[in-house]
Amino acid sequence: MKLLLIEDDKQNRNFLYKAFSEQGYTVDTAADGQQGLLLSTCEEYDIIILDRMLPKLDGLQVLSALRATGKMTPVLILSALDKVDDRVTGLKAGGDDYLVKPFAFSELAIRAENLIKRQVAHPPLNTILRLANLQVDYANHKAEVAGQVLSLQPKEFKLLRFLLEHQGKLVTRTLLFEAVWEYHFDPGTNVIDVHIARLRKKLQQFDAGVHIETIRGVGYRLAKEQNYAD
Repeated sequence: MKLLLIEDDKQNRNFLYKAFSEQGYTVDTAADGQQGLLLSTCEEYDIIILDRMLPKLDGLQVLSALRATGKMTPVLILSALDKVDDRVTGLKAGGDDYLVKPFAFSELAIRAENLIKRQVAHPPLNTILRLANLQVDYANHKAEVAGQVLSLQPKEFKLLRFLLEHQGKLVTRTLLFEAVWEYHFDPGTNVIDVHIARLRKKLQQFDAGVHIETIRGVGYRLAKEQNYAD
């Protein structure tokens, strides 16, 4: 099982990393909301443990942005805010459970296990992203345009999915390097440009009704063609 732990307190993060690893989980960690949102939207996890008070983006902002992409990964919120209104706010934002600090790890572990079991018993039905004539089923790793299968290389598929998850929004080159190629630096190559050019060609060939706009010096945006009729 794969777990994402988003926690800014280094001592707590290290403790929970070790404890969940000993329980057999594969654990990824993030020390701030921005890094946590990037990982949670680019990777697949069985559960996310999310601290509410985080630098850069707070936990509720991370959660709202995650749900806005259509991802329904179970999220267990950790917080020192213990009022009923605080718990209700966290659950309304899309949290699946809320545990107040300080807590016993045994309770956290069983809550996480129960959320995963619930997700397995009732898997999310919607794993499909759509825009104009384009449809991407990321659960089955399939892209189609008006029913025709779009043949994509693995990196092309991952790139298209990421753009589609952020349709209509600017996606920077830095985000693409991290999300698609897992580079945390600019390698100084034109690898993004090459893959964008290939994607554009395939989308145009199949008349997908979408285009990848270049924002010079910054990144890209996937949007409907102006003449596309719903």
